[in-house]
Amino acid sequence: MISGSRPRYFAVVWLLLLVLGAFFLFAVASDLAADANTGIPNDHSPTFLSVARITWPYAQRVAPGVSRYVTLLEVGYAFHELVFAILYLVIVAIPFRQGRVWAWWACWAVEIANVSYALTFGAHDPAILYRALAAAIVVPLLLLATAPWFFARSRRGDMQEVADLTRSVER
Repeated sequence: MISGSRPRYFAVVWLLLLVLGAFFLFAVASDLAADANTGIPNDHSPTFLSVARITWPYAQRVAPGVSRYVTLLEVGYAFHELVFAILYLVIVAIPFRQGRVWAWWACWAVEIANVSYALTFGAHDPAILYRALAAAIVVPLLLLATAPWFFARSRRGDMQEVADLTRSVER
C-alpha cells in the first residue's frame, strides 16, 4: 500500500478485535458472578468433574475447605483475566487503531491465554475447547489481515527517517 491511509477493511477488523475484547470482559463478569453464586463458573464444572472425578456440589459438601480454596483460585484467576482484558482493550482501542506497530505485536499476547485455556480447561471439556480454539484462530487471522498496512507504514517511516538523516548530513 503506497498511501498511509488505512484500507477499508481495517475498521471492520478493528471492531471485531474490540468485540473479542468485550467478550473477554463478559467472560470475566460471568465467572465472577458464578463464583459468588455457586463457587465455580458453570463452564468450569465439567472440567472440575473430569479432573476431580466428583461433582462440584458434592465437593462442596464433603470438602468445604478445599472447595473454598478452589473458589478463591477461581476469583483470583478471574481478576487476572480482568486485568488482561482491560489491557488488551486499551491497546486495541488506542495505539492499535493509531497504527502503532508495537500494539500489533502486543495483541498477539492474547494467544497465550487462548491456547493455554484450550490446553488446560478445554482438554477436559469440548465446549470450552471449541470456544478457545475459535478465539485462537480468529485473533491471528484478524491480526494478519492488518499486517500489510502496519508493516508498510513502518517501512515508510524508516525510509523517511533515512531520507531526513541524509538531508541533515548533506547540509
